[in-house]
Order: sequence, then C-alpha cells, then structure tokens
Amino acid sequence: MQIVGDKRGQLAIIIIIALVIVAGVIVYFVVRGTTSISSVSPELKPVYDAYEACIRSDAEAAISLAGSQGGRINVGPFIPGSDYAPSSSHLNFLGFPVPYWYYVSGNGVIKESIPTKASMQNEIADSIERSLDDCNFEQYYSQGYSIGRGSTQAKVTVDDIDVVVTVDSPLEVSKGDKSARVTSHQVVISSKLGKFYKMAREIYQKEKQESFLENYSADVLRLYAPVDGVEISCSGKVWKTPEVVSGLKEGLANNVNSLRLKGNYYSLSDKKREYFVVDKSVDEAVSFMYNPSWPSKVEITGNGVGDSLMIADPVGNEQGLGVMGFCYSPYHFVYDVSFPVMVQIYNNEEVFQFPVAVVLDKNLPRRGAFSEISESPDVDVCQYSTQPLKVSVYDSQLAPINANISYRCFDQRCNLGSTSNGVFQGNAPACVNGYLDVSSSGYASHAQLLSTNEESSADVILDREYDVSVSLQVDGKPLDGSAIVSFIGPSNASSALPGSDTLKLSEGTYEVRAYVYGNSSITIPSSTKSECTDVPQTGISGFFGGTKEQCYTITLPETKIDYALVGGGVQSSYILGSDLSKGNIVLNVHALPRPNSLEQLQYNYESFESSGIDISYEH
Repeated sequence: MQIVGDKRGQLAIIIIIALVIVAGVIVYFVVRGTTSISSVSPELKPVYDAYEACIRSDAEAAISLAGSQGGRINVGPFIPGSDYAPSSSHLNFLGFPVPYWYYVSGNGVIKESIPTKASMQNEIADSIERSLDDCNFEQYYSQGYSIGRGSTQAKVTVDDIDVVVTVDSPLEVSKGDKSARVTSHQVVISSKLGKFYKMAREIYQKEKQESFLENYSADVLRLYAPVDGVEISCSGKVWKTPEVVSGLKEGLANNVNSLRLKGNYYSLSDKKREYFVVDKSVDEAVSFMYNPSWPSKVEITGNGVGDSLMIADPVGNEQGLGVMGFCYSPYHFVYDVSFPVMVQIYNNEEVFQFPVAVVLDKNLPRRGAFSEISESPDVDVCQYSTQPLKVSVYDSQLAPINANISYRCFDQRCNLGSTSNGVFQGNAPACVNGYLDVSSSGYASHAQLLSTNEESSADVILDREYDVSVSLQVDGKPLDGSAIVSFIGPSNASSALPGSDTLKLSEGTYEVRAYVYGNSSITIPSSTKSECTDVPQTGISGFFGGTKEQCYTITLPETKIDYALVGGGVQSSYILGSDLSKGNIVLNVHALPRPNSLEQLQYNYESFESSGIDISYEH
C-alpha cells in the first residue's frame, strides 16, 4: 500500500511540473505577442518602422482618393444618362469618376447617394488591407532578416482633424539571436477628411432644402437667354438657338464659379459681389464649379422655337388691329435645364468634392426637399419588355429600309433595336398610348401613337429628307435687306436670310411664308397695356397647385422702328421629292411700299397675307 501512495505522489508532481511548463509557454507567447514597437530591439526596429511607413503611405493614398471621389473608394457601377437626363451616375472630373450625391437618372428618376461616415471608414480600411500585401521588405531580406507575416485586419477612425489607422497583423522579425513579434500597429495621420465630410453634408443639406444653386441658375437664365418679354418691333425678333444655348452655358459657368459661402477665405472686389455670397458660414474654403463641356441639357419649347432659330412673331399687324397704332413682338420661351455642379471643400493640402445635378423645370427651380429621399428602387419600364411587336418600315416607294426603332412610354424611351430588311421583330414594354419612334439616316423621323397592350404590329412609311438651300428674290431682284422664311409642314424649318440658308425638308404640303424687312422712319407713340396671368399662390395652397391672377402693366415708350415689312407673301404648295433633290429652292416675292407711317405699315401687313410666292427649283 505504501508503494501505491508513492506512485500517486510522483504522478501529482509530474502533472504540476507539466502545468508550470505550459503556463510558462503561454506567458512567453502572450508577453511576446504584446510587444510594442517602442520596446523592440534597435536591431529589429527598422523593419517595423518600414511596415508602419507602408501603413501611413497606403492610408494617405486612400484618404486622398476618398476625398476626391465624394467619400468613396469603391465608386460602384457606371450607369449612363440619356437624352432626357444627361447626368450619369458619375461625373468624370479630371479622369476621376466621382459619384453624384444627387442626380436625375436616365429614365427620369431622382437618385440620391451619400456615403455614411461608417461606410467611408470601412472602404478606407479595406483599401489599406489590400495595399499592405504589397509592402516590400526585400532590402531587409538581403540583410539577413527573417520576417513572418500573418493575416491583416485594419480599422479606421475618421475624426475632424486626424485619421487613426489600427492594423492587427502579426509581424515576426528575427536576426541572429534577436527576435520580436508585434501584433498591432497604429498610425495617426493629420487629415481634415472628417471635418470636410461633415461640411459637405451640411452644404448638401442646405442645397437640398433651399435649392440655392437652382435659384441662382434661374437668375442666370433670365439674364443670359430670352425667356419672356416684348420687343417693340413690327419685323419680329429672331435668335439663333445654338447661340442661345451656348450663351446660357457660358453664363452658368461664370456665375456658378463665382459663388462663395460666408467666410474669410476670399475678398470681394465691390459691394455688388455680395450677391454671389450664399448665406452659410464656413471656416474652410468652399468653391462651386461648372464646365460647359460637362454633360448638360438645355431644352427650349414655345411658339417659334426650332433647332436653328427662335422667332418672336409680331402682333398688331394683323387685319383689324390697325387701331392699336403700333405693333410689338411678345415672346415666351420655356426652358428645361439640367447640369452638374462640383462642390469642393479644400485647403492647401486636401480636397473633398462631390457633384450634384442642378435642375430647372419649365424656367423654375426645383422645389427644395425637407425630408430624406427614399432609397426604394426605381421602376425601369424598359426591362419589362414582354409584348411581341413587329414593325415594318418602308420608303415612299414601299421599298423596305433599315431604321432604328424605339418606344416611348411615360417619360422613358426604350431602344428596341433596328430593322433587318425593313422588318423589326422583338418585344416592347406594355403601355397605353405610347409612341413608336422610327428614324433612319437620310429620312425624316416619324413618331406614331401605339398602344402595345392592344397592338402587336405597325407599318411605317418614312419620307426621304433632303438638304436644300433657300434663296430669295424681290420682284426678280436679289434680296437687299433681311428676311425670314418659314416652311410649315411635314418638316417644320425656318431660315434667316442672308446667313442661315440651308434646311432639311421632306416631301409634302407646306405653307411657305417669307417676310422681307428694310429700313423705315416710323415713330410709335408711347402707350400702356395691361396683362394678366395665373401665378402660384404662396403657402400651403401653392404647394397643392393653387393659383391666383396677377396683373401687370406693360409701358411701351415712344420708339422708332428702324426696320419694317417691305415685301413678302404666303403660298401653300405640295413640294415633290424630285424637286427637293435638285438642292436649291428659289422664292420670288413681291415688294411692298416702304412705310413712312403706321397706316402704311398696317397696309403692308394686310397686303402680305394676300401676296403669293413664286417657287422654283434649281440644280
């Protein structure tokens, strides 16, 4: 029995010794794993310094990229815009795809995409983790160092004036009889990314609620483009549409780029420049930028608007209105404008920027939004193309032609494809009273009402479109002065002579109108005229569409008419394709007496309606 007791005692001693050894090993590795870089042997410290340099370099690159891309490292998939809404999901800024914080998608749906601070921190951390795999220790291997690395996990905390990067990554280094193991590495980077991001959110919220960019843009629209007004003229008023669009874009660029927020990072040249200061105080530099070359939309509608000309027709020269004693040219044009603005917050070392789309709808700024925009997915009608559709396209001789087919449903346009030997067969979205759009090079485009929920086929005939030059003669003599020629029919087109004399016309019946203007010496006495219009009401009733009548008085001062109607006429004619193919249309109109009084001017306009036009065609 004594022997058994001794064996039990020996076994207990062995177990205790084993536990002591295991505990010692655990303590060794725990102590070894919590070694900080400051306590690492000087012979090994260069390797750890190099690793922290890699962390710092990769973090600074990620912070800079996030600031340049609106708070994102991963910018997501690119979603293109459309003719309806040219803003894509990203603005290409100096080669950087910067995601919009607010834009209108290609199918007309408002999209809002703002990164959270947490997502920005996570993306920076992910970028650091990926980049650290490329940290190069080759020079230390050649010096006899042995380096072992474990998995890497980064955590980033973005504060107002610095970014704290903590990397959990076991790094074992040994050389000779020296060794060390560090598992956690921390780098603090001086950066205002957090402060700039917070300011960006505040600026965006002010724009979202007050639409201050749209309000400034609406002012620019009325300063740089004809919107509504009255010209004291009996010869009408003409603007070149491309020049109006170009001038508006240049005006937007000059004015948007002049905007500032309240602060001490600029000085005003004079008191008038206070107009460009937005009522929001900041303690960092903020700028707004628009470039006319960026994707923008300027659509102009209204009576007298064409692709090349905008025409204000005179009033007061019609039959029976001679008692007015004068004639004038009122105009009202409606603009739909959309363009991007880049907002930049910056100092000498850093920048944080994000783009937003600025929208003017029918001359008016978009309404401010006081609630968060829903992130629910938009409905893309085009992806539900379930209705079989057959479209046959012919020319006027019933020969099949190749054409592009698209379908408009609500405010979305779906590109369906193109014809093969004049026939398209495919699917279209189910829609009531949609429009089938057919176009082909060299032919006039055609739009046809089509309800795809009931109709499955359509036959379309396209008329060939010809480039023709228009010249005008007065009583057989070359034009001496200026003229406006309009072709009203299948292809509505106008030209101002001399100058814009090339038109695109297709075969069909046209009403041709030619106005010839020359010098006059007529003085219109001063007068007043009252106009009334419906305007939105203020307050809650205006929000729900309530209107009220508002009247205003137009005062017309005494004015001298320098140009007046001195010739022209009206003629209805069917123009054949064989005539258009000759390339030149010659119009011969009758001269009218050069007016020297309002009575004579009124007589000219009465005679104009009864004067015909001789139309001939030349090669």
